Amino acid sequence: MLTFIVRRLIMTIAILFIVSLIVFTIMHMLPGDPVAIMLGDQASVEEIERLRTELGLDKPLPVQYADWLLNVLQGDLGRSISYNEDVGQLVRDRLPISFHIGLSAFVLAIVLGIPAGIIAAVKRGGWLDSLITVTANLGMAVPVFWLGILGVYLFSLKLGWLPVQGYTSPFEDLGQSFRQTVMPVVLLSLGALATLARQTRSSMLEVIRQDYIRTARAKGVKENRVIMKHALRNALIPIITILGMGLASLVGGSVFIEQVFNIPGMGRLMVQSIFGKDYVVVQSVVLIVASVVALGNLAVDIAYGLIDPRIRLGK
Repeated sequence: MLTFIVRRLIMTIAILFIVSLIVFTIMHMLPGDPVAIMLGDQASVEEIERLRTELGLDKPLPVQYADWLLNVLQGDLGRSISYNEDVGQLVRDRLPISFHIGLSAFVLAIVLGIPAGIIAAVKRGGWLDSLITVTANLGMAVPVFWLGILGVYLFSLKLGWLPVQGYTSPFEDLGQSFRQTVMPVVLLSLGALATLARQTRSSMLEVIRQDYIRTARAKGVKENRVIMKHALRNALIPIITILGMGLASLVGGSVFIEQVFNIPGMGRLMVQSIFGKDYVVVQSVVLIVASVVALGNLAVDIAYGLIDPRIRLGK
């Protein structure tokens, strides 16, 4: 098992290096000068060149990349061009917000999605199966930002139940925090919830047709035990894959959700930095999100090995 984990860890490090290189290259290929954008149209050529030199943007691209990567490995994410702040501080201010929204949506999707898929599979062909399937299809098809706008119009402007926008930490005001985050959390969870419900249903239907399930039932094993212990465990691998992919929402959040509800999270920070060509912020945020995704995939691979010994043995 240790060899399996080390091999996956080496692959994870290689992937993060490739991601950082790709993001760095793409950001520097975009048209526009971040220094000129920051100083405005009235800045002189001398002022622009002086600031470019201070920020190290006059160096060759390979040198800029090497300097940035070396600083990141030492824990220094650099200084934002647009905000003129330490990127690490910007991330520390916004990461808990995205983590709060993302983790709440992630848990909600698991708590509702997996049981819904199990029920749909067990009640296959019934009205409950049809209801869950149709609802899941709608959840995957309807754009989240459109639902967000409708939610703001209905629950905020018409009914006045919830705030229109903003974010309050639960440590400051738990009630206000709940009222401000309930819509973003529900909307952010819809896609993952629908996907989990569909995938769980599909995996369960495939498993419950197997001979060992029929044998367990023939031996008189209780139906709940057959479903939860025998069927669900063997249907978990594709479900775990989806859960691993959903870990990106813990830090990246949803750009659409954060824009609609004016939430100062990581996704909104990245969008604003892209428009401002703030290389350092975009590279750092993407690297953090990629790290979470890569570690999530590593956790998924380890979970595969724990669930199915044939995977960790390479069979």
